[in-house]
Amino acid sequence: MKSDTKRKSLKRQLVTSISAFAIPLSSLALGAAAQAQDSSASDDIIVVTATRREETVQEVPLNIAAIGGEQIEEQGFSELADVLGYVPGINIVDRGGRQGNPIIVRGLNADPIGSGDGNNDGGGTVATYLGEIPIFIDLKLNDLERVEVLLGPQGTLYGAGTLGGAIRYIPNRPQFDSDTFEVRAQAYQYSESGSLSTGVGITFNHGLTDTLAIRGSLDYLDDSGFIDYPFVVSEVGVSNPDPDFNDAADRAANFSPVEDADGEEAFSGRLAARWAPNDVFDATLTYYFQFQDIGGRTISSQRSTVPAGRYESGLRVLEPISRDNELVSLEMTLDLGFAELTSATGYGTYEEDGQRDQTDLLISLEYSYETFPNFTAFTREIGEDDFFNQEVRLVSTGDSNINWIIGGYYNKSNVSGSSSEFVPNYVDYVNAAPFFFGLSDQPGGLEYYSTAYSQLTEQAFFGEVGWDITDRLTVTVGGRYYDYELEAVNTVDFPLFEPVPFQRMSISEIRDQAFDPALFQADDGVLTKFNIAYDLTDNILAYFTVSEGYRIGGSNGLGPCPAFDPNATQGACALAPGQQYGPNPGDIAQFDERQFGPDQTTNNELGFKSTWLDGAMTFNGAFFFVEWEGPQVSSATVNANIPITVNAAGAESTGVELQASWQVTPAFALRGTFSRTTSELTEDVPFLVRTITPPGFATAFEDGQAGDRLPGSPETQFSIFARYEQELANGNILNWNMGLTHQGDVLTRTGGRGSSVALDSYTQVNASVTYDADEWRATFFANNLFDEYIETGIRSTPLSNQTIAGHNVRSHYANVAPPRTIGVRFSRSFGE
Repeated sequence: MKSDTKRKSLKRQLVTSISAFAIPLSSLALGAAAQAQDSSASDDIIVVTATRREETVQEVPLNIAAIGGEQIEEQGFSELADVLGYVPGINIVDRGGRQGNPIIVRGLNADPIGSGDGNNDGGGTVATYLGEIPIFIDLKLNDLERVEVLLGPQGTLYGAGTLGGAIRYIPNRPQFDSDTFEVRAQAYQYSESGSLSTGVGITFNHGLTDTLAIRGSLDYLDDSGFIDYPFVVSEVGVSNPDPDFNDAADRAANFSPVEDADGEEAFSGRLAARWAPNDVFDATLTYYFQFQDIGGRTISSQRSTVPAGRYESGLRVLEPISRDNELVSLEMTLDLGFAELTSATGYGTYEEDGQRDQTDLLISLEYSYETFPNFTAFTREIGEDDFFNQEVRLVSTGDSNINWIIGGYYNKSNVSGSSSEFVPNYVDYVNAAPFFFGLSDQPGGLEYYSTAYSQLTEQAFFGEVGWDITDRLTVTVGGRYYDYELEAVNTVDFPLFEPVPFQRMSISEIRDQAFDPALFQADDGVLTKFNIAYDLTDNILAYFTVSEGYRIGGSNGLGPCPAFDPNATQGACALAPGQQYGPNPGDIAQFDERQFGPDQTTNNELGFKSTWLDGAMTFNGAFFFVEWEGPQVSSATVNANIPITVNAAGAESTGVELQASWQVTPAFALRGTFSRTTSELTEDVPFLVRTITPPGFATAFEDGQAGDRLPGSPETQFSIFARYEQELANGNILNWNMGLTHQGDVLTRTGGRGSSVALDSYTQVNASVTYDADEWRATFFANNLFDEYIETGIRSTPLSNQTIAGHNVRSHYANVAPPRTIGVRFSRSFGE
């Protein structure tokens, strides 16, 4: 009937969370996890919570990959990096739990693939949602209905604006007619670890009445880690960090080695209460938490100046960090008859407290630290963030050929922290003969202290209107108005020149400081979207989309540099544009080191979706061209080489993304993905790449040039997944799974400049077999089956491999992926 056709077309315009790259649920046995939570939807229907509308993945001409809870459990996906290996056009730089892991969509990245310290925003080009609340968290994947990965800007339908895409964790909601309890456990071991890793968890659902239900999950992970720290000094400032590495006795006298130092303990969970007193109102109140204690970096120092192995760190002190995420959300829907009203309210907090080795930076400054034979320095960093956001949207319902959505969004966030550098026993050494520096002997050897606080207030109004012109042709237009203000204040102190004792500030004191007017930033504007979709046949859909994305600017968190003084040694600080920093006429800052401005993308995409063999096969694809204006790129300060972000002139990304699935037989299914991406600068960028001029560590810069390839993502990616279901004589099932992911080489700096190195391409194979007895399930698995050594990131360059006054500089190291991992998982369900 014509009305039914119109209804399908209407749905596909308002449901933006499904795309040409969504994993066909029927072919991957994902249907049960992705069904409507309160309906008997068929196996190839998933619910998109943003619009509360059901639609098959092949009917919607927009971009998403949807990975259901059943697949997450069966394949043992524990974190986002596991999922993204099977999604074309997006990759994550997996640097382990200690450091930030940037998410890169369609090559939109200009940052070096370095240490990632202090990065807790996923790189900033992708918005992440937990339920309906925008929050960045590398969530442990437990008790989820599905994970959605959207490619392309989504600011006309979602509250938080995005530059390149969005990722949504969709949890299972409480069910009124269900009383269930599940226990789960796992045990596994890395080939390079000396002990077993374990994890346990529970999930429960209890319907208290026909209108009130609760659901909760608790999980504890004790990951052993697999990186050894053989060069940890026994006592900082007393032990020699650079003894004779070939003398076992000398090493034993100065080092206290730690095995599997990068282990992680994580406690995560969720408690939700849902109330639906009638057919028109539904509300869910949820508390989420994830508490992590991580022992160290997942790195290899075999590229550095010390004799480290593939899975050994060359750093001198342990680098633990604790991360605590909490979120309270209230999500409500009200059926008004002509439309559905949704409100999503969230309040979240994030706290971290970490320590890291700072020795390499200080000795490379050559300020005299290197004169102390037993010099080792470390930094303690603490941070507290919080946010409140509110989104309200109204979505039309009914069978009209005109459909619409309108919404509003408000967010206020506070980000604060401090960094304290300690140089134990250094002051005693340089205050004595022959130096007689006369420095203040601060407690613990505190020699550098900085604080940063920023407050962001943003609001937006967004919406779309779709028109079914004919039964086959649909046009959608959308827009977004945004407005934000960013205020910040940064301080830097050098306690060695201050009276004893130097008073550090608490977080509340940091937040009580007046904002710096020079760092004030504000912007507003309008973003647009256009989409046209045409059903060429009943089984082939073509579409074209133009959408704009946006990312706000920010502060670099450094204090301003004073006026140039030829008689003073300049410390870590940020220059204003045009400020003089040296004695020569050309020693003038070319850009603002204190802060960076917003950037914007325009995404052009031509795609198709097709179904073959009576629905047993799907083949989907998209061709895209992304223009990137004012991209935020990493650089460094002239003074002290501190990493900062600046704006470049422009970049672009072009490519193709393909996905296919085939239900070969009722028992055997195949899926494959492929993407090819070319991303590069479109204009020259002066002083883009920071480097050094050996011997020594004097700062130098290389210009980025038009045509330079952007770092951080491969040009080629593909994956293959196979699943075979074997029914046993007793009625139980054996599921055999094998997945292969391949990633091409990755540049670590723009254009491969600055004597940087490229990450080699790699192929990784995972395999598992699951015995499914309905109420209980057991899985044997092997990840990285062929034990490939995989480098996922690089800090610094080979130019840093120098020795200064007997001190080995060890800043050049690689992040590495886990080696072969073999283990078992078990789950048991009770109730119904």
